[in-house]
Amino acid sequence: MEGEALRMVFSREFWRMAILWTISLLYSYILLFFFRRGAPVPRRRRRRPRSDDNDGDDTGLGGRRPICVVTGATSGLGKAASAALAREGYHVVLAGRSSQLLSEVSFGALARCVMLSSTIFIIVVIFAKQTVQEIRSRQPDAHVEAFQVDLTSFKSIKKFEISLNQWIQDSNMEHSIQLLINNAGMLAKSQRITEDSFDEMMQANYIGPFVLTNTLLPLLKNSSTPSRVVNLTSFTHRCVCLLMFSYELHRQLHLSPGVSVMAADPGVVETGIMRELPPCLSWFALSVLRVLNLLQQPDTGVGAVLDAAFALPEASGKYFFGGKGRTISSSQLSYDIEVAKKLWAESLAVFNELQIGESELRTS
Repeated sequence: MEGEALRMVFSREFWRMAILWTISLLYSYILLFFFRRGAPVPRRRRRRPRSDDNDGDDTGLGGRRPICVVTGATSGLGKAASAALAREGYHVVLAGRSSQLLSEVSFGALARCVMLSSTIFIIVVIFAKQTVQEIRSRQPDAHVEAFQVDLTSFKSIKKFEISLNQWIQDSNMEHSIQLLINNAGMLAKSQRITEDSFDEMMQANYIGPFVLTNTLLPLLKNSSTPSRVVNLTSFTHRCVCLLMFSYELHRQLHLSPGVSVMAADPGVVETGIMRELPPCLSWFALSVLRVLNLLQQPDTGVGAVLDAAFALPEASGKYFFGGKGRTISSSQLSYDIEVAKKLWAESLAVFNELQIGESELRTS
């Protein structure tokens, strides 16, 4: 393990990542405290729907709970966001990576089967059960569903779409979703190629969320109330594509009211994203961030995500950073419309090329 850590420390990729990430983080805080313009964006006031009484419900869904899909929901920011959204009255869909069938988890509200990778079977089972149990303990009437989706697999995303549509239909709810939070992401220590022939980290952090968002866009557009996409991103090179996608999606949807798009950067949050790094390196990095008073726990860091989720629709296209409704400007590159259009066109070509028909899935 020490040899692996040394090889990583002396690698060009490590220093490029460390330097760029540090500079972008410091730049974000400089903008936040010295160059931020305008007042914080206020959150919408929502009153939770009650199943036994439609009076006082302002969801526009006839007393039914709005549906929110959260990727990477079994730990870290995803779990914190899911718990907060359940408290706000959402029917939260926990979307997690998987490959081996688990028995159904039930805790009053139905919970869908979760598929888990055989290499992390026991750990993820515990995470999934802890997530639904913790949400249930904080909010006794919480409504939570758990579905399998692997963002590094187009086939998995398509299967998730089919399962989600079927669940909505069986549940006799409006055939729509009101909120999609693209939270899942990864930091890989080595290059790995997926079954779709892409770099795994690139597919998990950008291509997968692009495909998932476009796949679920019909459900978002079908909502009788304003719906929203929230992308968790940052200034770093691994997230700039998702940031440019957020802005381009906002530009394309801005002319047709109904779906707003927000980008949220929680800052430095202690999550499991560095799980692949040698323990001594991740420990050192977290220790330095604690000394600098920059490291947040998920329950605190989730503030920027919730700001983006509950902001007024007029704030579409904003970059939320630092919590308390604060927004800042992102990098100059992220606002390059021509580059964003080219990225969109290339991504959409990939999306169309790799579409998998439902009939093909049923026979696979």
